[in-house]
Amino acid sequence: MRHGGQILVDQLREEGCDMTFCVPGESFLAALDGLHGQNDIRTIVCRQEGGATMMADAYAKMTGRPGVAFVTRGPGATNAAIGVHVARQDSTPMILFVGQAGSDMLGREAFQEVDFPAMFTPLAKWAAEIRDTARIPEYIARATHTALSGRPGPVVLSLPEDMLSAASDAATVPASRTAEAHPGEADMAAVADALAKAERPLLIVGGPGWSQRVRDDLTAFAEAWNLPVTAMFRGQSCMDNRHSNYAGHAGIGIDPALAEKIRSADLILAMGPRLGEITTSGYTLLTPPAPRQKLIHVHPGAEEIGSVYRADIPITCSLHAFAARLSGLTPPKSIPWAGWTRNARAGYEAFSLPRETPGDVKLEQIVTHVSDALPDDAIITNGAGNYTAFVHRYTQYKGHHSQLATTSGTMGYGLPAAIGGQLAAPERKVVCYAGDGCFLMNGQELATAVRYNLPIVIIVVNNGMYGTIRMHQERNYPGRVSGTKLQNPDFAAYARSFGANGETVLKTADFASIFDAALNADRPTVIELKIDPEAITPTATLSEIRNNSA
Repeated sequence: MRHGGQILVDQLREEGCDMTFCVPGESFLAALDGLHGQNDIRTIVCRQEGGATMMADAYAKMTGRPGVAFVTRGPGATNAAIGVHVARQDSTPMILFVGQAGSDMLGREAFQEVDFPAMFTPLAKWAAEIRDTARIPEYIARATHTALSGRPGPVVLSLPEDMLSAASDAATVPASRTAEAHPGEADMAAVADALAKAERPLLIVGGPGWSQRVRDDLTAFAEAWNLPVTAMFRGQSCMDNRHSNYAGHAGIGIDPALAEKIRSADLILAMGPRLGEITTSGYTLLTPPAPRQKLIHVHPGAEEIGSVYRADIPITCSLHAFAARLSGLTPPKSIPWAGWTRNARAGYEAFSLPRETPGDVKLEQIVTHVSDALPDDAIITNGAGNYTAFVHRYTQYKGHHSQLATTSGTMGYGLPAAIGGQLAAPERKVVCYAGDGCFLMNGQELATAVRYNLPIVIIVVNNGMYGTIRMHQERNYPGRVSGTKLQNPDFAAYARSFGANGETVLKTADFASIFDAALNADRPTVIELKIDPEAITPTATLSEIRNNSA
């Protein structure tokens, strides 16, 4: 006989879980007891539930296994919802366990009671409540399978307190196995035929299911066929950006020349992305429901194919299975689009050259320096804000899983993601970019980084405002500033108060030595950059945006 918390933890171990993230709560004490003394499942104690689920999301992205988080009911669950939303839009496998009021009290609006299946169903792939202790293994197995199958995503399981503490002789069940869909011979023949007939083909890559093997197969295929490869929004580490076939990323602040390339392509091979709003520039680069370009759409989720765009060649399969078959496609002896590919690469290289912005601290130069100084396998994380346009434009993502960022544009993600990434890959260097508004949304997780002695580097871009909203404000209501100014702390002193290193950069020339020291420190380091508010985007100042809108 085991209590439900022990049954749950034993089943998680069977499913391959080796790390959980939590903010403790009295509603799941039995699960905490089940985790006690475990040597093969590490429990990371966080400071806020949103940070915990974001760490779980980043850990899952790095490992390919479901990120696991535990939170308490009511306010704990509502805080955690932000990470569930991130995992859903990013197609990240996750299992969130939510402590619940005792089953004998449900339906009375008991203390912190919420109907969690109803609350999370719109956000998750599956949300349920376990009512019977004996069925815990069954639910965990199904949750793991659901989180990983097809288009991956989050699962939420509600755990009534009495169910979790009750005893049962339920046995641990064998680990779940996920079915992998493979492309058929006719699918691959259609891909080869469509490519051979194209004059201006283009790949758009990203989405779930990437591994080093998939990355290698894609690169070999792009080389053999001499195809330009574009990354989806925040999918830039799907290919080494230094490769001659890499043509840039389709996201916020897209290179206008690349946007025109996508519009004028006669064939798009979309390998993995959902082709969402940001990647398609508001559904304008490809027009729904039937794009002008011939579209080959490869995605692991059958429900995704055709949900927005009608594909000429729809292929539902895992990226691993599809990529493995690409080597069997024989390219034509003469490739008519060689000039098209060279031009796409030249456009990316020109777009990546730093453009000077106002102020004593040049973010474009700092991002370029960081990109050049980091080892190939370094991990770079960020949340959301205008500063990310500099990061994505001037960073060369080199290694596999070198980018951890959300497609949902969630502020506060960078620091928890850096923690999750460092825990998943302790041998790799990790750098987080955060705006001043972005950083303080989860700045308390600096305590988590210090507690677990994680030597991450956090670069805080401080311009004293919610920059993205201010930019839109000046564009739409020029000169009428409302709700976007910020009063900030001394971020370096803030970091030191946690036991981390803290530094402030007032001139670009001072950054390199500070960054070098931070990269080799034995603890977290926060580097605050004092940025001129005028340097709002890589291409236009705040005044230019205001004056052009007036």
